[in-house]
Amino acid sequence: MVTLILFGISLITVYSAGAYLVHKNSGGSLPLLGKHAFMLALGLGAVFFVHRLPIRVFSRASSVLVWVAIALLLLTLLIGVEINDAKRWMRIPGIGITVQTSDFAKVMLITYVARMLHRNQHKLHDFKRGVQPIIVPIALVCLLILPADLSTAALIGFVAVTMLFVGGVPTRHLLRLAGAGAALGGAGLLAATALPNLFPRLSTWKNRLASFADGDGELLDQIRYAQIAISRGGLTPTGPGTGAARNFVPESYSDMIFASIVEDWGAILGGAGLVILFLMFFYRTLRAARKCPIRFGSLLAFGLGMSITFQALTNMAVAVRIFPTTGQPIPIVSYGGTSILFNSLAIGMILAVSRTREVPAAPEAAE
Repeated sequence: MVTLILFGISLITVYSAGAYLVHKNSGGSLPLLGKHAFMLALGLGAVFFVHRLPIRVFSRASSVLVWVAIALLLLTLLIGVEINDAKRWMRIPGIGITVQTSDFAKVMLITYVARMLHRNQHKLHDFKRGVQPIIVPIALVCLLILPADLSTAALIGFVAVTMLFVGGVPTRHLLRLAGAGAALGGAGLLAATALPNLFPRLSTWKNRLASFADGDGELLDQIRYAQIAISRGGLTPTGPGTGAARNFVPESYSDMIFASIVEDWGAILGGAGLVILFLMFFYRTLRAARKCPIRFGSLLAFGLGMSITFQALTNMAVAVRIFPTTGQPIPIVSYGGTSILFNSLAIGMILAVSRTREVPAAPEAAE
């Protein structure tokens, strides 16, 4: 039910906040509504289809698809479509659709980590045999996403490390990984200073942090306008389409859609209500994880639920200036194409975990 409510909020808000897209494409509002409704319908179809699959299918597929995702991330860096000085998208030949490969990589990596924590549960005390095979794909995915999308790389890394902690990796190994990560980050910063072309978006990251710290700067215009829209919303709703955020807030249908929701629906119903919906989503995910008799399913539901919820809360925190600008949309709610499908895939996998009630006869049957 939470997912269906989020789909409904998305349809109403994107239609209300999409004036910029209508003006840009000069096609009127109905084509925009139709396109977004079509993607949401595909997403619901994906949820229904995936949730009926046994979870062992996800485990076995991830052992191959995680490497496919890594290959796609590498291709994106080399020949991807560049938008706003960042190569995050791959164009599918023949049909012209662009795919943000990091969304696919995030779902596959979380599934793979859950699989390996399940398979190696009796070897996690041995770093080389039990933990290292899990760390290598995590490092590759994060490093390949990092040059174009720091926030997504940080989100995926945080979720993956949290899964390692929940999955039983000893603290001494986690401290070892933290030390290696700090050393690698320091080396990367020095390399980026010496070779500015190594991380072309380094100046953008620095400007965002500086603007967030001193509360001034051109990059904060987006946040400043979002805060104006949130203030105009007040406490009680005025109704969909009544706000003016769509006319002056950049990305009011995507990154800053939270400001549009609060302006139309008020701080209580729109702001706090959306936060509560995602917290309910995470709570239900944790219940599914706790009740699943298979370790892989529990870890999978936890990782996917945490990823979706944390990304949503990060977006809302940016809009109210708790976090610096990240560029993270709200899963399912924000306007998007293939991102809706990949998030729907994740929700379908969580629902598949919630349907799992019997332990397989043999342990390998769950892998």
